[in-house]
Amino acid sequence: MAKESMKARERKRERLVARYAAKRKALKEAGDWEGLQKLPKNSSPVRLHNRCQLTGRPRGYMRQFGISRVTFREMALEGKIPGVKKASW
Repeated sequence: MAKESMKARERKRERLVARYAAKRKALKEAGDWEGLQKLPKNSSPVRLHNRCQLTGRPRGYMRQFGISRVTFREMALEGKIPGVKKASW
């Protein structure tokens, strides 16, 4: 489990990216690079990092499910993810 402060920081970044997305797009189209630099650093989508929605783990993130590989494996073995079963051949 990630620290709550790390998860909160990531949520804050997501809110800032959403809030400034339109303004950032307009400034880019206008070519106002100085205006872009005045925006908060965390409003840039490049600073976002994918984290597991359940545990906050930053590594081993599976985009299709939005969770980490560890959480995915636990949930799949418990049958909590529909259509997923352990492979055997």
